[in-house]
Amino acid sequence: MTARRRPLTAQWTTLVPLLAAVLLVFTWGRDLPAGIVVLVTLVLAGAVLAAVHHAEVVAHRVGEPFGSLVLAVAVTIIEVALIVTLMIDGGDKSATLARDTVFAAVMITCNGIVGVCLLVASLRHGTAVFNPEGTGAALATVATLATLSLVLPTFTTSKPGPEFSTVQLTFAALSSLVLYGLFVTTQTRRHRDYFLPITRHGEVITDEEHAEAPTARTALTSLGLLGLALVGVVGLAKGVSPTIESGVQAAGLPQAVVGVIIALLVLLPETIAALRSARRDRVQTSLNLALGSAMASIGLTIPAVALASVWLSGPLVLGLGATHMVLLALTVVVASLTVVPGRATPLQGGVHLVLFAAYLELAINP
Repeated sequence: MTARRRPLTAQWTTLVPLLAAVLLVFTWGRDLPAGIVVLVTLVLAGAVLAAVHHAEVVAHRVGEPFGSLVLAVAVTIIEVALIVTLMIDGGDKSATLARDTVFAAVMITCNGIVGVCLLVASLRHGTAVFNPEGTGAALATVATLATLSLVLPTFTTSKPGPEFSTVQLTFAALSSLVLYGLFVTTQTRRHRDYFLPITRHGEVITDEEHAEAPTARTALTSLGLLGLALVGVVGLAKGVSPTIESGVQAAGLPQAVVGVIIALLVLLPETIAALRSARRDRVQTSLNLALGSAMASIGLTIPAVALASVWLSGPLVLGLGATHMVLLALTVVVASLTVVPGRATPLQGGVHLVLFAAYLELAINP
C-alpha cells in the first residue's frame, strides 16, 4: 500500500500546478460564469496545497532558514506582479491598491499567522519556543519598513493627501531594498543560527532527523512546480476577483474588503506551511515565514510600485488612515512583548488573533 500511495501523492502535486496553469491561460482576462468560477476556486485550492508540498520539499533540501525564505520571496514576487498588473488596469480607482494590499499582508502575517501558530504550538506543546534574537530583528525590520512606507506619507507636506513626492518615494523604495537586503544577508549568512528552530532548552536544531533529504533533482523539480503553482494561485485569484468584487459591492461592503480577500487567498500557502511547522514544534520556522512574508511584501512592493509610477498616470496613495495606524502601532507593541521572552502561551496567540479579528471587523465596518 505504501509503495502505491507515494506515486499517487507525487502525481497529484505535479498535475494540479499544470492544470492551474492551463486553466489560467484559458480564463485570463475573461468574464467567468458561475460554474467556471467554482471550478477555478477548486483548482486554486488544490494549487495552494501543491505549493505547500513543494515548498516543504525545497525547504527540506536547503534547510532553514533558506526554506522559509524561498516560499516567502516566491509568493511575494508574484503578488507584486499581480498588484502592478491590477494598478495598470484599474486606473484612478486603484490608487490605494498597493497600500491596502501591503497593509493587509502585514496584519495577516503579523497577527493572523503569528497568532494561530503560537496558539497551536502552545496548546499542543505547553509553550511555543523560538529564538528572540532572530525574531526580534525581523520584527524591527518589519516595523521600520511599515512606518517609512505606510505611516510617513500621511504626515509629509510636499504633496497634498497621503502621498509621497517623487524624491520621497524614491527614498522609501531604496530604503526598503537596502533593509530587506541587509535582513536576508543576516538571516542566511552572518547570523543564520538566530533563525533556526530551537529546543525547549534553548539549543539550536541544525538538522532534521525525521526523514532523509530529497535529492537535488527532486528539489529542483519541486522548485519549478512551486513557481508554477504560485503563478496559478495568484493568477486564478485575479480571475475570481471580479466575482468577489461584485459580491462585496452587492453586500454593501467597502472596496478594501476585496484586497483583504485576495491577500488571504495569496497568503494561504505560507499560512498552511507555518501551521504545519507549528504543529511539529518548529515555531521559529513559522515566525520566519510570517515575518519574512510581511517584510518581503513591503520591501519588494514599494520599489515595484515606485518604478511602475513612472508610467502610471493616477495618484499613488500610500499613507494609512488614523484607524489603521492605531492597529499597526498596537501590533508592533504587542509583537515586541511577545518576542522578548522567547516563549509564548496561548494568551499571546489569542491577543494576536483578537487584533487580527479587529482588523477584519474594521475593514468590513470602517
